[in-house]
Amino acid sequence: MVFPGSAASAAETPCPHPKIAKPSAPPRPVPPADDPADMKVGGDDLATHGLVVPAGAKKPPAVTATTWIVADLDTGEVLGACGPHVYQTPASVQKTLLAATAIDKLNPKQKIKVVQSDLDIEVNSSAVGIVVGGTYPISTLWLGLLLNSGNDAANALARMAGGGGADGVAKTVAAMNAKAASLGAYQTHAVTPSGLDGKGQFTSAYDLALIARVDFANADFRKYVLTKTAQMPAQPARKVGGFQFQNENKLIYNYPGAMGGKTGFTTVARHSYVGAAQRNGRRLVVTLLGAEARPIRGWQQGAALLDWGFAQPAGSSVGHLVTPAEVAASAQAASATQEKGTTGGGAGVAAEPASKSGGLSVIAAGTGAVVLAGIPLLLLLTQRRRRRIARGRQSSSG
Repeated sequence: MVFPGSAASAAETPCPHPKIAKPSAPPRPVPPADDPADMKVGGDDLATHGLVVPAGAKKPPAVTATTWIVADLDTGEVLGACGPHVYQTPASVQKTLLAATAIDKLNPKQKIKVVQSDLDIEVNSSAVGIVVGGTYPISTLWLGLLLNSGNDAANALARMAGGGGADGVAKTVAAMNAKAASLGAYQTHAVTPSGLDGKGQFTSAYDLALIARVDFANADFRKYVLTKTAQMPAQPARKVGGFQFQNENKLIYNYPGAMGGKTGFTTVARHSYVGAAQRNGRRLVVTLLGAEARPIRGWQQGAALLDWGFAQPAGSSVGHLVTPAEVAASAQAASATQEKGTTGGGAGVAAEPASKSGGLSVIAAGTGAVVLAGIPLLLLLTQRRRRRIARGRQSSSG
């Protein structure tokens, strides 16, 4: 599957995909046009719709995922990827961005009361089973979100993280987009907190790896995603009994060293997956998007790619996961450059605008100094937001 307007060039190495019959599915949303600078975030070699692996590396396994990436959670090295910056729709792996945004804002011991809007989700979509008027610990809602992919839990958590009012979900979605931008996740735009399909909602395999790096640095997140079963408390006042629910991520049951992750599926997005594991002192993360469940499921494709990643020698990479510090330094360096250009850096000649891609590529000078260039983050976000709004209007009218 390739999005309209995003076909790989003939010069790119095609990603290994098994030959399978694709099921009929709703039309994929038309993504924004590629931004050449955004495509190079993390390294020039990542600016491809095709396969990128270290020189001499064994060919990765054939998977049905349209795009994927394998990276080191600790060093940030990207070990290999297929279309890492290609726009895709996220499905429930979007919940990892909700966690990265809100998990530190909410007291896990606090209890919250569910309101009707928390249950405003699509018919037959994934729900953990909370009830209006019920009272639940926030920790239980995180478990319902990450184990059982509860869209109802996503709404409740987003509402509370946004202040608990009627506009709480909208505020949290805005915070999710701000969080993504602060991480350098420039292909990511959230419309719903749960990952239920929304117009203009996109992400990329690279962005999901940036988000996963934040999540797996959080002790509560790591605990939740490794939990195999959890108990939903009874609600006597609502005449609802308690029940048990299970972790749907089969990686934790079947893969030695599994650290957990998140599954996702909608008929539009197809299958998506985020998973991590540790082996011999290394912690790797795999993200994949646009996959089919046959001949093997999403988590199994993730496991195969993790095996491939662990087989690569330490230090081999095709790029890196940028850090929030790099993103912030990029904005500061660009701001200083622009200020110098407008305050007399020469005979009345303004400085040439800095390139966005340069802002997230690290250039080491002989003295070890690091030069980071980019445009101011606020300006960058404003421009992207305007472009996305315009594209959303085009999509909704098309």
